[in-house]
Order: sequence, then structure tokens, then C-alpha cells
Amino acid sequence: METRLKKPDWIRVKAPVSKEYQETRDLMRRQKLNTVCEEAACPNIGECWAKKHATVMILGSVCTRACRFCNIATGRPDLLDPHEPERVGQAIAEMGLHHIVVTSVDRDDLEDGGAHHFARTIKEIRAQAPHTTIEVLTPDFLRKEGAIEAVVAARPDVFNHNLETVPRLYADVRPGARYFHSLRLLQTVKDLDPSIFTKSGMMVGLGEEKGEVYQVMDDLRAASVDFMTIGQYLQPTPKHHTLDRFVTPDEFEDYARMAKGKGFLMVSASPLTRSSYHAGDDFLRLRAAREAQLAQKVI
Repeated sequence: METRLKKPDWIRVKAPVSKEYQETRDLMRRQKLNTVCEEAACPNIGECWAKKHATVMILGSVCTRACRFCNIATGRPDLLDPHEPERVGQAIAEMGLHHIVVTSVDRDDLEDGGAHHFARTIKEIRAQAPHTTIEVLTPDFLRKEGAIEAVVAARPDVFNHNLETVPRLYADVRPGARYFHSLRLLQTVKDLDPSIFTKSGMMVGLGEEKGEVYQVMDDLRAASVDFMTIGQYLQPTPKHHTLDRFVTPDEFEDYARMAKGKGFLMVSASPLTRSSYHAGDDFLRLRAAREAQLAQKVI
């Protein structure tokens, strides 16, 4: 019988109990919206929802992929809800958010992978909450011609797509995905619209080696990615990919220093880092970093 590793003190979080958490939860229920915060059992849900930060998950709650790290249900996907983009816009306007992250399950069953639904959602947010900045965290749109172009044309402020792990582990961790396709997606976004910030993240603790993480950093910089996140993999259930080890806070600091040295505008690396964790504050720092970089070039 497999023995699960005991969580160290630095990975423990408080249970969500605040009034603001309940208000955010109630709003999502009222608007019939899914959140990756709940579906993926994110450890930061208490902190984020207490601040009325949420990551909305569109295109249903059932994924067509079966990634071995992910706790989102896999199976026959939900019917596409044509009114979902409007409800997302309404919820964001009601919450008065400065920044929103919109993600989705993989929808390999749809001709465009859900790209036009993403685009409609971005447009609805712009219409109903014009002062809210928008970050999308998309699937890879594998073999979906024109999908990336449709999302980029809607002009999100940040386009995020996660590599998740090192190439060697893809066959086991992300069997339905292709590492170099994901890199090309990120480069394509920059080629289509250089003004859009690009972002990608990965988990550690899956069995990767430090040199492999450094190579992912190099690959992302070669694809002109602006922002990299690195967080601890937490095994959702015994059926998921085995947790190899808990990476120490000191190691995360080393990763952050290395990534900054490689030229990323922003890096977030810590045990509890997730793609959408502190996304609003990080966006402000990201924008400031670009402005500072441009000012230096002028001088």
C-alpha cells in the first residue's frame, strides 16, 4: 500500500470560514458559474474568496482530458451554455472586480475547442465591467485551427497557458497534451499581438530534476513569455499521479532567482503559488515592470 507524504508546515492553509468567502460562494451559485477554485480543490480558496478573487471556469465542469495531476472530472462534457458569457459578465460587474481570471476545461469535442466561447466571454466582461482587466488561462486548443487567433482577437490583457511539467513527464502526467505544441501556442500569441502579456506555469514535486526546470525556463523565454509561475504539486487523491516530494521554500527561492536572471518580467515561485493566485496584484506589477523596461530603452 502506497504511503502518502505528510504535508510540511509551510504547505498548510486555514479552512475557509469568512463572511466574504460565503458571499463569493453564494454569488457563484446564484449565477450558476463554475470555478476552478472549487473544481480543482485549490488550497488558496479561503484566502482568495475572502478577498472576492475567483477564477471562473467556463465551458462546463467536465473535461475531455484525463491529466493525472488534475482533480477536475473527466468524461462526457456538458452541453455548451450560450448564456454563460453574459452571466460571467454580470457576476464580475456585481463583485466589482479589478481583475478576473477566466479558465476552462478542455473541450476536444468542440470544433474550435471553445475558443469562440472564450472570445464572447471576454467581450461580455468588457461590456459589463469595462474597468476590469482580463486574464485567460486556456487549454492547448490542440488541432483546433484558428482557435488561438479567435481568443487573441478578443484582446485579453493576459494570455496564460500552463506547461504544467517538464517534457520527460508529459506522457505520464499530461498524456493528451504535447509540450512543444504548448510552447508554440504561447509564441503564437506574442506573434499575433505583442501587447498581450503571456504567462505560463508549472508544478514541481512530480519527479522532475532541477536542470529540467531550468530548461523549461529557457524554453519559455525563447517563446517570449513574460511571466512564469512555479508551485508545489499536491496529489488530489491516491488515484492521481504520485507526489514525489515536497519542495522546500529555499528551493522555490532559488527557482525564482534563476527565472528572474533569465529575463522574465515577473516570477512567482512558492509552495502555494498557483496560476491565478494573487493574479490581480501580479498583473499590476507586470504592467509596471513592462513600463520600467520600456523607459530604460528610451533612455
